Amino acid sequence: MTENRYDLRKESDDTWTVFDIFTGMPALVNEVEQVGLELEQADDLVDLLNLLYIRRRSGSVH
Repeated sequence: MTENRYDLRKESDDTWTVFDIFTGMPALVNEVEQVGLELEQADDLVDLLNLLYIRRRSGSVH
C-alpha cells in the first residue's frame, strides 16, 4: 500500500491548493506555498510530490 503525503483542496475562489495531509498546510516548493493553482497544474504537482515522498521514504532519492 502506498502512503501519499500530498493532496488537492479546492478553494472558494475556484483555485486549487496542494497541501500536506499530515499538517493541513500548503505544500512548499522552493519555499513557495502551492496555492492559487489551476487544477491540471495542481494535480500534476500532487503526483510529483507524492512520487518524491515515496522515493525518499524508500531510500531511492539522493
